[in-house]
Amino acid sequence: MNTSLLFIGNLGGGEWLIILLVVVFLFGGKKIPELMRGIGNGIREFNDAKKNVKSQIEEGMKEKDNQSTTKE
Repeated sequence: MNTSLLFIGNLGGGEWLIILLVVVFLFGGKKIPELMRGIGNGIREFNDAKKNVKSQIEEGMKEKDNQSTTKE
């Protein structure tokens, strides 16, 4: 089991505030919207790819069902 990311669930308000301040310090206030936009685009692309794979799997299953009903 990967235990390296289990600590994320135990973060309180103070820890999140420190993380937020570090991000603001590292990226600056002007870069954060650009960073969030990039993350949003990445999530959108991931979801589109996931939907595409799901539709291809469903399409393949329908083709297999059609082939099995025509053989009978």
